[in-house]
Amino acid sequence: MSQKPERRGIHVDQSELLCKKGCGYYGNAAWQGLCSKCWREEYQRAKERQIQEDWAFAEKLQREEEVAYASSQGPSSQPGPQPQAQATPPHAALTPFSKFEEKKTNEKMRKVTTVKKFFSPSARIAPKKEGHEGKTSSPSISRKASLETDRVSKDFMEFLKTMQRPGREIHKQCRAFIESMANKKDLGADELSECVQDFYQNLSDRLMSHFKGSSESVERVMDQVEKYIMTRLYKSVFCPETTDDEKKDLATQHRIRALHWVTIEMLCVSMDEEIPEVSDNVVKAITDVIEMDSKRVPRDKLACITQCSKHIFSAIKITKKEPASADDFLPALIYIVLKANPPRLQSNIQYITRFCNPSRLMTGEDGYYFTNLCCAVAFIEKLDAQSLNLDTDEFERYMSGQASPRRPTDNGGWPLEAGPSPQGGAAAAAACSVAVNPALAQLHHSLEQLSGLSERQDRLMEGARGLQEELVSWEEGVRREVQDILERYPLEVRPPPASAIDTENAETDRLPPPLTPQVFAG
Repeated sequence: MSQKPERRGIHVDQSELLCKKGCGYYGNAAWQGLCSKCWREEYQRAKERQIQEDWAFAEKLQREEEVAYASSQGPSSQPGPQPQAQATPPHAALTPFSKFEEKKTNEKMRKVTTVKKFFSPSARIAPKKEGHEGKTSSPSISRKASLETDRVSKDFMEFLKTMQRPGREIHKQCRAFIESMANKKDLGADELSECVQDFYQNLSDRLMSHFKGSSESVERVMDQVEKYIMTRLYKSVFCPETTDDEKKDLATQHRIRALHWVTIEMLCVSMDEEIPEVSDNVVKAITDVIEMDSKRVPRDKLACITQCSKHIFSAIKITKKEPASADDFLPALIYIVLKANPPRLQSNIQYITRFCNPSRLMTGEDGYYFTNLCCAVAFIEKLDAQSLNLDTDEFERYMSGQASPRRPTDNGGWPLEAGPSPQGGAAAAAACSVAVNPALAQLHHSLEQLSGLSERQDRLMEGARGLQEELVSWEEGVRREVQDILERYPLEVRPPPASAIDTENAETDRLPPPLTPQVFAG
């Protein structure tokens, strides 16, 4: 491998993040580069064209059935053409159409059954499906979900009480919508998304007329409505069986695992993880993007993405000592996704795309960060040797695990592959052994720290043993000195002096002197 002093970063023009229709809103890869508004319009037009094509196909089948029926009844109608012609037209008109309806129904049921068999191994025992799911689900998870649903319902009722009469109407419509969605479990993900988005749009229009154009009030109410509805519908609409979201999740996880060797230098990320503050922000960003899967409301999942992005911007700002740019952000986000390998990443992206309030994805920082996350995932799926400025053979060796990337040198190049060198000897072998992939580099760094700690522990133990020897020698010296003093000045026990009877009386010195006899002349 030759050295590559010039490293090329990942650049995405900000205009590529916008809707391809030129409306100014953020687009989405799941919507073919369109925003939610333009995508719904395109979806409606495509749906209408499909309906028209179905009707045209139905009319064509009906005409063919009429011709076939007329040709089959032709020979028998020759003896009496007039009575037969009068009796058969009603049946000839109704029978082919009923056969067409029967064909369409059978075809639809056959497609649904095929899809269910493809995505669900236990589709043949559909009546026992709920019981089977109940056995496989964890009681603690179900209990937690039930508690969260009750808490969200209680918070929603408390919020609606502040609105009085309009609040009761909103609650009534939400309950009716949830009940109607319970009967639409057989619909596809796009149809379920269409139902939810239609409800959002209709309720938003009514609230706009009620609040007289106050978009902030409408947005506040719609946030609570979204939280309440999607918490109740989460189990039935997240990663439904009629989609291949689970298959995409596994493919993305395997892809990210295969790219474990990609280093921060290959992506030209402007973050120095040797700085403690930067390392902390990287860990927080990884935690946020992983925590996204534990949320049930699309708005909460978007909040995790926003927090992750803000930690990335903070890490870049600390490293560069200046505000981060958009060109710095996307490579860093790709690096975070590769390190985190978030669970069910595709399912979460599709869930947000289908059921989030469209205004959040079209504008604002949430929409910007979410669009960048979709771009990061698309880049990871299409990542190749040219994207990382590597040779094709080198890229294939890394992907197959036959080789590991080397650490960049000080001049920005990349060392040669490990191999025998006529001049290297032991030094070359040691240098090659240090060049490892990021995981092994971190392991090597940890081993170096453990080796340093072991050396410090050895020095500490050596000092402790020296201190112990000093204490023993000090004790022996004190004992010898005490013994010498005792030998030089032996202890003599003298008897106590004899004392008078009242010597123990401490108050005798205060008594007056004894009386003496006096002689008086007389």
